[in-house]
Amino acid sequence: MTEKTLSQLITRTPRIPDGTGSDVALDEFAADLRPLLGAAAALAPYLAGLLAKEGAWLNEAVEAPQAALAAEIARTGSLAPEALAAGLRQGKRRVALLSAVADLGGAWSLEQVTGALTDYADAACAAALQSAIAALIRRGKLPGLSEDDIETAGGMTVLAMGKMGAGELNYSSDIDLICLFDENRYDISDFQEARAGLIKATRQMSATLSEITGEGYVFRTDLRLRPDPAVTPVCMGIEAAERYYESLGRTWERAAYIKARPAAGDRSVGEAFLETLRPFVWRRHLDFAAIQDAHDMRLAIRSHKGLGGPITLPGHNMKLGRGGIREIEFFTQTRQLIAGGRDPELRVRPTKQALATLARKGWVPQADADVLSDHYTFHRTVEHRLQMVQDAQTHSLPPTDEGFARIAAMMDMDVADFRRTLTDRLSAVHQLTEGFFTAGPLTRPAPAIPDHAFDTTILDRWPGYPALRSTRASEIFERLKPELLSRLARSDRPDEALLAFDRFLAGLPAGVQLFSLLRSNPQLADLLIRIVTVSPMLAEYLSRNAQVLDAVIGGDFFSDWPEEAVLVAALRERLEALDDYESQLDTARGWSREWHFRIGVHLLQGLIDAAEAGRQYADLARAVLVALKPVVEEEFARRHGPPPGEGAVILGMGSLGAARLTAQSDLDMIVIYDPRDVETSDGRRPLAARLYYARLTQALITALSAPMAQGRLYEVDLRLRPSGNQGPVATSLAAFDSYQRTQAWVWEHLALSRARVVAGPAPLSGRVEELRTDILSATRDRDAILRETAEMRGRIAAAKAPEGLLDAKIGAGRLQDIELFAQAGALLGAYSDCDVAGGITAAARAGLIGTRDAQTLIGAYEAIWALQAASRLISAQPLQADTLGDATQAFLLRVMNKACETDIGSDLETYMGALYADAERIISAGLKGAEVS
Repeated sequence: MTEKTLSQLITRTPRIPDGTGSDVALDEFAADLRPLLGAAAALAPYLAGLLAKEGAWLNEAVEAPQAALAAEIARTGSLAPEALAAGLRQGKRRVALLSAVADLGGAWSLEQVTGALTDYADAACAAALQSAIAALIRRGKLPGLSEDDIETAGGMTVLAMGKMGAGELNYSSDIDLICLFDENRYDISDFQEARAGLIKATRQMSATLSEITGEGYVFRTDLRLRPDPAVTPVCMGIEAAERYYESLGRTWERAAYIKARPAAGDRSVGEAFLETLRPFVWRRHLDFAAIQDAHDMRLAIRSHKGLGGPITLPGHNMKLGRGGIREIEFFTQTRQLIAGGRDPELRVRPTKQALATLARKGWVPQADADVLSDHYTFHRTVEHRLQMVQDAQTHSLPPTDEGFARIAAMMDMDVADFRRTLTDRLSAVHQLTEGFFTAGPLTRPAPAIPDHAFDTTILDRWPGYPALRSTRASEIFERLKPELLSRLARSDRPDEALLAFDRFLAGLPAGVQLFSLLRSNPQLADLLIRIVTVSPMLAEYLSRNAQVLDAVIGGDFFSDWPEEAVLVAALRERLEALDDYESQLDTARGWSREWHFRIGVHLLQGLIDAAEAGRQYADLARAVLVALKPVVEEEFARRHGPPPGEGAVILGMGSLGAARLTAQSDLDMIVIYDPRDVETSDGRRPLAARLYYARLTQALITALSAPMAQGRLYEVDLRLRPSGNQGPVATSLAAFDSYQRTQAWVWEHLALSRARVVAGPAPLSGRVEELRTDILSATRDRDAILRETAEMRGRIAAAKAPEGLLDAKIGAGRLQDIELFAQAGALLGAYSDCDVAGGITAAARAGLIGTRDAQTLIGAYEAIWALQAASRLISAQPLQADTLGDATQAFLLRVMNKACETDIGSDLETYMGALYADAERIISAGLKGAEVS
């Protein structure tokens, strides 16, 4: 497609105030271009000068402006060394003139204008650097390098920062550069000489670009954004820069690196450096503390520049003043810093693109993003007009009426309309961004605290807690404290709630991030207080992992459960992005804890019932096993080779097999492998198949249960394997088959009725399931099964007595008792699915109990399971009714009412006692083999 001419693209023409004119000759230009060019020359002496020098070139360029721009950018790479300085300056004049005319005429968008200037800056930097490097190489000043290394600048990279990095240069922008080099490109003995040469090349590049000659200049170059510029050379080694950012990097430097990109030299070196710096820039957890940092930076800039006053148009700074460009950039970058560590899609450089992404991801209201984006375009357009006049590095509105008339004319606006629009837009930006930084989370009036006298001895000890020992944490908490006390005072038992919060605060190791998050998201305070007053277990976890609250405001925390396959894919994606095994294990822990926390909160808030929580916990556990097992196998295979034969599967037992876990469930499992006829593995350190799978199983257990920085994943129990603790930790399929058919006790076949393969290769999984089904479908001696089940029931009762009526697990008619009976029913009814309800129904079909009793027992099980699920969210120990607070009791009753689909009243112990008695009666009768009608 033929490119449109500039004449075809023009949508507006600047106005020429009376008495304004220019003597630039325009006769050679097409008639439809002369009004635009005449206005440009009349209003902007700088543009008039450019037209006088480059008018002939422009007259050809307007026929295909994009092609002319591309050709001028490409020309920088072919300039001879002696013509480089003059050639770059001529190119800059041409690009600036073409961009300005296209800008004034509305032919190019803001992004096209700033993109053109940025693309030329990239090309000019690359040409200047290569020229300097080439000269040094030819003189032998960069040891070990040849002319083949000119293109990659001898391992040196130039990072474009700020507006250049974002592709947003304006007409008079400095270009902010950070120059680094890869120390590994040079021998140790040559390092100092190479370093000196690259420093010289950097200075030469900067001089080529920024020195003012008779031809003008290319770009003013600023190298001061590098680490500690007062004492470091203009070109630094990458390792030194990494050490600086790891130990001394500040928030403003994190914000600066949002826009950083390699622009010249060896760009692969630059990309690798930015990837290394990613954890510094993009924090793993939501970083609401960045809001205060950005606010402090804004105030410091205002104070330093004397720009803290109200909006008055004459002399107002469109960049740094109230409602200016920097306000929008700070607003955008701060939001990116908050959430970009969790969401890579937010790591975009251009401001308007970042605003659009933030809105799409739910971090900024769409309306606010649209408004700010529109204001940003207008502000930058005004900024360009200011700079076009005299090529001045200015952002300030004119101090005179004449100056305002000039800029209004360049905007094709009436002066009064221009002033009114400026005021409205600056005020709107200031109101919106100031509200984000201060008026909302930082300065809203303290809430009225209900008339409740808290124990001051508790409040007085808070400043001594670890989370409040830093000055910054203490300052944020003092602003947060009235809100928290108000919410605590409104709880059912304020003093009890205060004690619960006190325990949480005492266990919190650091507070800045959490307190900042609560200040910015006050709705989280209610959730936090609910957690600490209802669930000490969740509160204890939260005190050590406060970052999991990130997920609550992460956009999809309250959406529907994603199901196991989606979880597996998500975790695999996280793990595959990492090369280090320890990092993979720790990542799996952090990822799993966030989902685990989400399930608990959903149950706590009544978004799901106990049965659904049990299923979700099981989905999560299986997802972890499916995604992590190959990672462990790959790491193990590095030394010992891939798994011999057909590999291994994990057979989930008990609650894992039945897909119904609580918040604190262990994982009961058996590892079954099939080496086929392979005797040893094929690796650097081969192992016999049996030993291989035994050690692989131990590695898997360690991966799951070893405590690391992110805690542990799960406790693992292998005692249900053949021969229990006396048997090998991994069992071959042949041995498992033989054992189950010839040696297994009845209780082991009972356990097999709640088993299912949860991870491992599909062919072996299918054969293990076929074996399990075959064993369960075998003909049974009814009396023997009933007798041994009854004996086992007696042994369990003798081993441990229940710890009160709220101990849902142990005791006659309780959870374990019903599950054992359901397993016996499944065995006698040849029922191979793993659910308790199905086993009870099978018991009815086998004649152990009647249909009505079966329904009663299923209902009792669901209610008792609900109590167990809720209890394990609260504590690892059985609950005692006389120690429960009002909030905890209300939570338990709500969960139970939902499970029972009825109002069970307020006396939970009485209700549970009756439920246990009914279940015990049915089970006892059934195990006697009596027909119950």
